[in-house]
Amino acid sequence: MYKFKAPFTFILLLCCLLWCAGGAKAQGKVKDLFKVKTPKIDYVRPDTTILIKYEDFPDEGSDADASVNFNPKKELSIVSEDTSELDLGEQHIVEMSEEVLVDSSWIKIAGYYAIWDTHNLNPYKMDGRQLKDTVDIKLYDLASDRKYDMPLEKTPITSHFGSRGGRWHYGTDIDLNTGDSIVAAFDGVVRINKWDGGGYGNYIVVRHYNGLETLYGHMSKAIAEPGDFVEAGQLIGLGGSTGRSSGPHLHYEVRYQGNPLDPEYIYDFPDYLLKGENFQITSALFNYYNKAKSGTSGGRRAAYHKIRRGDTLSGIAKKYGVSVKQLTRLNGMSTRSTLRIGKSLRIR
Repeated sequence: MYKFKAPFTFILLLCCLLWCAGGAKAQGKVKDLFKVKTPKIDYVRPDTTILIKYEDFPDEGSDADASVNFNPKKELSIVSEDTSELDLGEQHIVEMSEEVLVDSSWIKIAGYYAIWDTHNLNPYKMDGRQLKDTVDIKLYDLASDRKYDMPLEKTPITSHFGSRGGRWHYGTDIDLNTGDSIVAAFDGVVRINKWDGGGYGNYIVVRHYNGLETLYGHMSKAIAEPGDFVEAGQLIGLGGSTGRSSGPHLHYEVRYQGNPLDPEYIYDFPDYLLKGENFQITSALFNYYNKAKSGTSGGRRAAYHKIRRGDTLSGIAKKYGVSVKQLTRLNGMSTRSTLRIGKSLRIR
């Protein structure tokens, strides 16, 4: 009798298992008792420009966040009267004049452009709301061979100038593909070529003959260098999604004395042209500051890095210019914690 005990026990156990499985199936809850379910894997494209998940607006301290000054205009002290060259390594004040000689070309600039600064986006400290006179801007002048071009071959708008999510968006976002050519909108001189990790990413600022400045943000590669003379339509960079960006696009700004104005006052983007040859600058263009300033004290902002294979806390900290201690504090972890691929790690 005993030699049949083990097989009989096994058969009884198997029948029980089959009965249980049949009962679960009858209730619509089929479960495989012999296999472990493979966990779902979220694959991440190996493109470092999209591994960062950002909230809506720039980090505090980024160039984008500090791009508007509300301080009253300060009188400039002339420290150099040599207008034959510009110091490209630091803020440099040149004599106020009708023209400045740059690379053997006489560049006509307005008096407020006495400051040449290759590091700070808005060194002018001028509040556009304080303008007392109407300033007539000649956007282009074919008789003088001063032309214009659109910054991209196609200009479909993805986000407009104005309030966005409770904060202010100081430019117009134009859709593009990574690697698309970005060109200068008007003739001028490149003032800034810089990296802004918490905002614009790779960006360029060009100062133009007509008194405006234009900014081109989130580029995968910025080509033109400070001091380069560029003509309208000349390649200055390639499209991308660097900095605080949720996908490839061009963040395009138009500024007067450091004050952003709505590019759609000047451009008809759907028809790919300027609205006119001339444009008038008045204080009314900057009345939005009253709304924008009141919205700058919103809730907390944070930035996240999506962990990928090979990441370490020290490597992530170095990449974003933060400390390992800050990473552990923000994420409630220790230096011995395991970094799980695909998870978001808060960096700010």
